[in-house]
Amino acid sequence: MKRKILLLSFISLMTIFILSACATNDEPAPEEDSDSMGEAMDHDMEGHMDHDEEPNLTDSTGENELEIPAALGSESDKEDEVAYTVRAQKGETEIFDGTKTKTLGYNGDFLGPVLRFNKGDKVKIKTINDLDEETTFHWHGLEVPGEADGGPHESLKPGEEKVIEFEVTQEASTLWFHPHPDGETAEQVYNGLAGLIYIEDNNSEDLGLPDKYGENDIPLIFQDKTFDDEKQLNYSAAMNEDGTVGDTSLINGTLNPKLTVNQEKVRLRLLNGSNARNYTFKLNTGDSFEQIATDGGMLNEPEKLNEITLTPSERAEIVIDFSQLDAEDELALINDEDGSTLLPFEVSDQKGEDSDLPDKMNDFSITDEEKNLPVAKKVELYGMMDKVTINGKKFDPDRIDFTQEQGDTEVWEIYNKPDEMGGMVHPFHIHGAQYKVLSRDGEEPPKNEQGWKDTISVEPDETVKVAVQFKEKGVYMFHCHNLEHEDNGMMGQVKVE
Repeated sequence: MKRKILLLSFISLMTIFILSACATNDEPAPEEDSDSMGEAMDHDMEGHMDHDEEPNLTDSTGENELEIPAALGSESDKEDEVAYTVRAQKGETEIFDGTKTKTLGYNGDFLGPVLRFNKGDKVKIKTINDLDEETTFHWHGLEVPGEADGGPHESLKPGEEKVIEFEVTQEASTLWFHPHPDGETAEQVYNGLAGLIYIEDNNSEDLGLPDKYGENDIPLIFQDKTFDDEKQLNYSAAMNEDGTVGDTSLINGTLNPKLTVNQEKVRLRLLNGSNARNYTFKLNTGDSFEQIATDGGMLNEPEKLNEITLTPSERAEIVIDFSQLDAEDELALINDEDGSTLLPFEVSDQKGEDSDLPDKMNDFSITDEEKNLPVAKKVELYGMMDKVTINGKKFDPDRIDFTQEQGDTEVWEIYNKPDEMGGMVHPFHIHGAQYKVLSRDGEEPPKNEQGWKDTISVEPDETVKVAVQFKEKGVYMFHCHNLEHEDNGMMGQVKVE
């Protein structure tokens, strides 16, 4: 699926701009709309990301075996208790041979380890800020109390630490964690602060899915970067107000990666961990694969696909059967957005496990009651560059935009209002909850979105309805997960009481 980004010619843009100065708009414009958009255009469109002309990713040469993040060991010896220490720190990483690049990481120089939970676990995490700037620890996709969520209000100063505790109440899923300081999230993620969370439950363990970590169960964090002449991550030089994209692809922090696999079914846990780039994952041979999970849990049954698009922060679990693919072919996972080769596969002559995917994996459903609920909250996403808003407003940490009762299910209607440039995709994320996608422009969502989600892509002029329930109390963010848009104020707050 290609981006549906509508761009006008320069002449048309200037015509619209001139006319807009004279015309009377029957609808009240959102806060900072008309004049601010005009000011943005007056800056020669320098800050706007032309997505049709964003830099292509360089193809992976496949010269480096993919790095597999370490799985962090629990510090507790109790059966149903997990204790971790997660430290945000500065580091140096040899991304390019012979050169040390300054990076950030969790419990290491770059990116972070995998945290593993089981449903029912009592979790205690000591978070430590060893950076020289404020940061937070946000548990993206976890249903936790607001005070443990790690939003902008939970900032830790350099040298500070905090212990959070919660019980894992949700089903098996692939989640992640990253910083969320107000106005500084994009740069900290760009420089390396990101890690994965695995949740397992009785159901997932009984499904017979590939589960040998690092062998046939592979975590994949996709990010794009721009390196300067010194092979450094110079965010201030690379930053784009409409979303920072780079020309260099990293997977799990590995440059030019390849993945060696046996002739068996291999489970790939995909995370779009980029600031703003969308990925359409596809096999270069055109062969199909099966999606087994969304952001927050298993699909009811495997969904056969030839490609899948993930916007920033979205996850999907897919299974590729390498025993059925021609090992003589040059196999690779590509990004169909630009045709770039992301991850070449080297299929060994070793036979792996002979297994079948189950016909039924979950009992996810949308009830008639949920389908018939009235819209309780309307969210209008609008703007570009630093002129982005939600419902005409920028983020204010002292303002509560919505309230909702704990345990109540409400329908949120998210509309992506086109701007003078036509608009761009906004990945919409709600903290502290997994939600159900009810419809896209009034139509039933595709089957591979009929599962738990915490981020949903919304195209220009598209309306998406989701059913949202919060299990815990607290204040939670909702925002565009284009990280530059988030930092520029495309964010609001819901208080759960």
